[in-house]
Amino acid sequence: MKKIALLAAGFLMGGAAFAQSLPPVTYGLKVGVNLPKLHVNNSNGDDFESESATNFSVTGYADVPVANGLSVQPGISLQGKGGKQTWGGSNVNGERKDNTMYAEIPVNLVGKIPLGMTGTNFYLGAGPYAAFAISGERKQSGSFFGSEGETKRDLEFGSDNGDDYKGTDFGVNFLAGFQLNSGFNIGAGYGLGLSDLRPNGDGDNGKTTNRVLSFSVGYAF
Repeated sequence: MKKIALLAAGFLMGGAAFAQSLPPVTYGLKVGVNLPKLHVNNSNGDDFESESATNFSVTGYADVPVANGLSVQPGISLQGKGGKQTWGGSNVNGERKDNTMYAEIPVNLVGKIPLGMTGTNFYLGAGPYAAFAISGERKQSGSFFGSEGETKRDLEFGSDNGDDYKGTDFGVNFLAGFQLNSGFNIGAGYGLGLSDLRPNGDGDNGKTTNRVLSFSVGYAF
């Protein structure tokens, strides 16, 4: 029993010493510009992407060190997504733009590489996300033989035939950037949607997914 107690005490002391050697937990906020697209794989097996529809993002996160130079970053964010399609000819042209807003929960594993003695780190990370649609708008404009028009309407989210997109989105985030010693950071990211956004889609006859390229600035404290 004495040996077991000494062994347990040794593990506890070792764990405490390891925890003390890690950097403290920090928190951060970043804002950015999103350049989202919709990726479509149709029933014929053809892949194509829409044009970008500029949007924005706001993210709050915690940086929890799990080893020297390695952290887990859970967070919550507002992520603007969507896409734009244009078409045209000699007498007919038009544009349809979908802007969607999601509440997103990412959990990223982030590695940090010190750059010299300046206190600046280069970081690289990836992790899954779950997102839930909170709003959306579709704008359509165009001309038909010289007659121009524009319409707007709210997008419908759900799994019914009349809905525009599903209300949930799942995928993987990739991120990279620089963290300065002052706490200021600048980065880029890419959100790769994996779930089919079509209300009744099951992936067997095509698939529509989100793709989001983003650039951000932020501060960690």
